[in-house]
This record gives sequence, structure tokens and C-alpha cells, in this order.
Amino acid sequence: MRLYGRATRLTILVGEDDQYGHRPLYTEIVHRAHARGLAGASVFRGFEGFGAASRVHTTRILSLSEDLPIAVVIVDTEEKISEFVAQLDELVAEGLIIKDPVEVYRYAGGGTA
Repeated sequence: MRLYGRATRLTILVGEDDQYGHRPLYTEIVHRAHARGLAGASVFRGFEGFGAASRVHTTRILSLSEDLPIAVVIVDTEEKISEFVAQLDELVAEGLIIKDPVEVYRYAGGGTA
């Protein structure tokens, strides 16, 4: 797949403890994105944050939280991202989903598979 120029970034912010079935929600999102043939997905674990419930979650030792913020970032064409967003309604009960336009400068794999 070649991705260059105008694209869309999808960011899904959820909690580390959020589940879908018996697996972490972020894992389910990544596997579904892969199955749909999206260009790529990355998961980032936050050190501290709060959301709609206004509870601060942090890695600081005195207020250690196990439910840290997780960001799943996916970049692909606007069309593919819009189709994928429809799947997220059944997955993401709590969290934040945002789409924004981006410019892809380079998208390259490392070697042959």
C-alpha cells in the first residue's frame, strides 16, 4: 500500500482497563483496523490524564492508577477512516474519538515480509 499526501488521522482515547470481550479494548481496535486493511495503527500509553469523568489517572507513585490513558492512532485515507469509525460505536462505550486531516510525508515499511 502506498500512502502519501492528504490523509486522515483517527485518534481513539480510552482507558487502559477498558475491555471488549476478554481482551483489552485497544487490542481489539488495532486488530480490527488490521483486518480492514488500514495503513497502520499505534498504541500509546499515557503517564497522566483525565477525561469526561474528571478523574485524574497518573503513574505517580503516591496516586498510582492502573487505568492509565491509552491513545490508539490510525492514519489512512478519509474514506477508509470514515468506514472504520462506524465500527467503533459498538466498541467504545466511554472515551473520545477524533478525526483530523494530516499530510503524510513518508510511509515506508522495513524490508520484505
